[in-house]
Amino acid sequence: MDDSASPILRVIHDLAEVRAETWNSVANPAGDISNPFLSHAFLNALEESGSATRKTGWMPYHLLLETSDGGQLLGAMPMYLKSHSRGEYVFDHGWADAFERAGGHYYPKLQVSVPFTPATGPRLLTRPGAERLDHQASLAAGAVEVAKRLGVSSLHITFLPQSQSALLTRIGFLQRTDQQFHWHNQGYRHFDDFLDSLASRKRKMIRKERERAVEHGVTIERLSGSDITEAHWDAFFTFYMDTGNRKWGSPYLTRTFFSLIGERMPKDILLVMARRDGRYIAGAINFIGGDALYGRNWGAIEHHPYLHFECCYYQAIDFAIERGLARVEAGAQGEHKLARGYLPAMTFSAHWIANESFHEAVAQYLARERANVDHDIALLSEYSPFKHQSAEQPQEDEF
Repeated sequence: MDDSASPILRVIHDLAEVRAETWNSVANPAGDISNPFLSHAFLNALEESGSATRKTGWMPYHLLLETSDGGQLLGAMPMYLKSHSRGEYVFDHGWADAFERAGGHYYPKLQVSVPFTPATGPRLLTRPGAERLDHQASLAAGAVEVAKRLGVSSLHITFLPQSQSALLTRIGFLQRTDQQFHWHNQGYRHFDDFLDSLASRKRKMIRKERERAVEHGVTIERLSGSDITEAHWDAFFTFYMDTGNRKWGSPYLTRTFFSLIGERMPKDILLVMARRDGRYIAGAINFIGGDALYGRNWGAIEHHPYLHFECCYYQAIDFAIERGLARVEAGAQGEHKLARGYLPAMTFSAHWIANESFHEAVAQYLARERANVDHDIALLSEYSPFKHQSAEQPQEDEF
């Protein structure tokens, strides 16, 4: 049946109910730039491993848009019913506190996102074609209807492209902006080309940092595909747990998660590992998209100056240049990335608030916050490390 069939919406609580190729037909359809985090392999690994489940406060509530006979998936949203605000990277703890103090119940809430992953990508997942925007609007309206039926306080759609944020704003969602730091490939042939584009002082700084990172017998390995073994995952998980225990108190991802993605999407993973005296001492995991490399987690059991920068930033740039990728997204926050060639980029989220008075209060807050984000990006743009380039970059706009 074609897309003209009358569509229906339904919710599922386990992504395994949908075949991988069916989900991927809207998450990463042919002709679109692939995003590894939206793949069935990644999202299902989060659930199957116990990382994103009801028990951890991420109850799957995925929304499907199908033809009336259920014969074809037209669209989908990775959605979760949440009992907290952890693992999202778009912080609304202040909103929750204010609503609770006013006598309301902020939790549970609905969250449309990739758990634990502050990387931009489509959230209203649809097939290409003339009806794409209609199907996206149907998904958005359906999510609001689910929120109303559940009686939740709010619905949050985070790290979505600007085009989808604009669509949601037109139908009543509140727009929120923030910033990350992304590296952009200007057609560099090798790392030295990138260095040559920098101001002299920054160029010398990076060369010195790369030398210092490996001066005590540290060697760097880049692993992908079948080269990544369970022994590598064992070592990396130790690093991940060390960082998680220090930063968050309770790491999000289980050891099983890494085995599952290593088995099901090995070609989409770049593991950067540092070794000294015959053992691994640090590592960073990246995911390879159609036009971008996404830096995610890092950890170490030994401290070496600048090793973090080498594993997370410089190796990522080197790999992106070799693969001809357009950019590197180095995760949330971190103004120290600016001096290392990562420029400020605006991120977008959209928020539906059930309570009218609270909606208006949040709207006023977000208007001030957006102005502050604009000001911060403009200010940071004055400190570009490049010879003759503003730090402002055009926004990637994808459906």
